[in-house]
Amino acid sequence: MQPAAECVDLDLHRLELRYAAARVVDARAVERLSRSIEQSGQLIACAAVAAEPGTQRLVLIDGYRRVAALRRLGRDTVKIECWSCDLTQGLLLFLAHAHGRALAALEEAMLLRELVQGQGLTQHEAARRCGRDVSWVNRRLQLLTGLPETVLGAVKDGVLSVWAATRVFGVLARANSAHAEALLRQLRAHSLSTRQLRSWFEEYERGSREQRERLVANPHLLLEVLRETETQRAAQRLRAGPEGEVLTDLRGLEALIARVRKRLPNLNAPLSGLLVTTLARLQLTLSLLNEELTRYCTHDPRRDPPGGMHLAHPGQELAGDLPAAQALA
Repeated sequence: MQPAAECVDLDLHRLELRYAAARVVDARAVERLSRSIEQSGQLIACAAVAAEPGTQRLVLIDGYRRVAALRRLGRDTVKIECWSCDLTQGLLLFLAHAHGRALAALEEAMLLRELVQGQGLTQHEAARRCGRDVSWVNRRLQLLTGLPETVLGAVKDGVLSVWAATRVFGVLARANSAHAEALLRQLRAHSLSTRQLRSWFEEYERGSREQRERLVANPHLLLEVLRETETQRAAQRLRAGPEGEVLTDLRGLEALIARVRKRLPNLNAPLSGLLVTTLARLQLTLSLLNEELTRYCTHDPRRDPPGGMHLAHPGQELAGDLPAAQALA
């Protein structure tokens, strides 16, 4: 149930930002809010509750980005909805999304930890009072398992995304906490995008012990190598042209078929009917491919518009590199 609320203009210094550490910093969102407030004023009030019964000091529940935008603009006051409930109920209402923006999963996890550890609620009670099931509460709290406070601080400061904290640093901290701390120091000095960090972690997982040490010591060097490798591959694809791309794909198909043949001894009998049907369709597809390859590679494409409109040269050179079309079928 939504508590009664009184809307007031409050001096910013009277507002306690107790749960700022449980919110993810988003500089771009704050910048957008700053422009909006400068043009149209604060349109949506923040939400706060009394820090203690009978006191005038308020704890901010919802609106941390709005407060940051107001401070960026040099404003002294903020429009506040004062909820007539206690601190615990205010946090529960916010988690139930009864007010304000949707939260990131890690923000929800940090607020739930405050309710369980700081306010003394059980997981069952927290789930019931914020309109969720117990498994949801448990999954959120598990996001914090194994995450050092330094990593949570980096998320709050905008150095790491929630994905990077849970999918990279959560795993890395459990496997090698020293590497996690060293990598975090590197990222605080020179940040990486989520995509770059994903590429880095994939190489880290495949690397030997010595390679991992080098990857942690200089994560940006790997990205330079990956960029150079991709540039070389792009140049190679350009030199090979469409004929080379077709040849590469055909060799890939050959490798896939070899991998399937290795798995045949482990087949499950109930699946045999489905596999036979799938193989029949594949045979038809390969037969059609055989016919098309023969037409493209043995006819002059300039005299065969349906078969060669997209080739710049006759396929005589390609035919010498390809395996026999009959063998492919």
